[in-house]
Order: sequence, then structure tokens, then C-alpha cells
Amino acid sequence: MATESDFTLAKKSATLAGQLLLLLKDSCKGAQIAPEALGKIADKRSHELLYRLIKDVSPGDAILSEEQEDNLERLGSNRVWIIDPLDGTKEFQETGRADWAVHVALVEEGIPTVGAVAIPSIATTFCSNDNPSNYEEISEVRVICSRTRPGPAAQVIADKLSGRIILLGSAGAKAMAVVLGNAEIYVHTGGQYEWDSCAPVAVALANGLHASRLDGSPLVYNQRNTYIPDLLICRKELADNALGIFN
Repeated sequence: MATESDFTLAKKSATLAGQLLLLLKDSCKGAQIAPEALGKIADKRSHELLYRLIKDVSPGDAILSEEQEDNLERLGSNRVWIIDPLDGTKEFQETGRADWAVHVALVEEGIPTVGAVAIPSIATTFCSNDNPSNYEEISEVRVICSRTRPGPAAQVIADKLSGRIILLGSAGAKAMAVVLGNAEIYVHTGGQYEWDSCAPVAVALANGLHASRLDGSPLVYNQRNTYIPDLLICRKELADNALGIFN
């Protein structure tokens, strides 16, 4: 069972990793470093910081990270931290973009019980124990999807629900746009991995949003195969209509 210290660890570690990434990005301004090289350095440095912080506080817990070779011993662990040290590396590499994030989540028995998503460029970290958002009545359906891999599902939903498309980078940034009320639906069909969606899903669910696979089945984490083909996060009022389009 997640404790208050777990929420504190998730939020603080995601925030600190985000601050590290901002410092790294700033220190490389004007340096002769290719964007791809900067992204690789950032991924590595952020992973090292998150790994150390989590292991210092919870040494017995397993960790699944995008930037670390998978150790399947995690499958026998009751507590697994799933982290994405830099979600939206392409956006991080570009000047002036805010749509990149740091994800930290704790999974117990397949369920994300703790989640934190840091959006460093706006100095905000969302955590699943924050006070939930109060949403206004829906007046427009804004469907948010990947700017590099938008996929057909977003356009289909937008067309069926008389909505419009918004393009963003990081999965965390897209999910938090729905949490903030800046969009109503986030859909992805281009395939992701557990670290892409675990923390965002935890925060979305804590804010009373719907989160599932596109066929309506629940999202289950700490699986042997970490690939998740599709994802839907949306206002609960729209869930049945959005899912009904594909089922």
C-alpha cells in the first residue's frame, strides 16, 4: 500500500530530475553539442539521478526505466517504480518547447498507485495525491495527440465528436493538458511503453479522468512485455462515446 512518503519521493524526484535537465539544457547553450547528443546525455543523467534517489529511500523496490536494461526480477516484486527520465526527448532538444516531461510512478500488483509528472519548462509537477481538478462543463472537444506520430484515431474521434486536433510532444505533457482542462481527450495509437504512460495515467485517474486501452480494457503495468499498443485518457463524460467509435 502506497504511503505518504511514496508520494513525496515521486514528486520530489521528478521535480529534481526536471531541474537537472533545465540546468543541463541551459549549460549547453552556445556549446557545439548536437541535439541528439544532448538528448542522450540528458536521458542518462536524469536516469542516474532518479535511480539513486529511489534506491536511497526504497532500496528494496524494483525499478523499470526506459534508460536501463530490463531486469525481469521485477515481475516478482510487489513494488515497482516505473520511470521515464526524459519523456519527449525530441522536444527537449528543440529551443523554446515546453512539451517534455519527467515521469515517476509506483506500481503495486499491476496498478499505478503513485504517479508524478514534472513539466520542468513551466516549473510544475503534478502528483496523484494533489487536490483533484474541478472541471467546467464541456463546450468544445479538443483531441490531443502526438505531433510526430498523430495516428488516424485522433482524427476519427475529432470528426465523430465534432472536435478539433491539438498536437503536442511528450505523453506526459499531453495527459497533463487534459488534467488541466486544456483538452478533453488524449488518444495514442502508435504504440508506447509502460514508462510513457504509467505516471500520466496515475495522475489522470486521481483527477477523475478515464484511462484505458482503446478497446476499453484496463491498463496493467509491470508486465513481461512492456509494450502498450494504444491509450485513451479523457473526460469521463466522453469515454463511452470515444470508445464506442472503435468497439
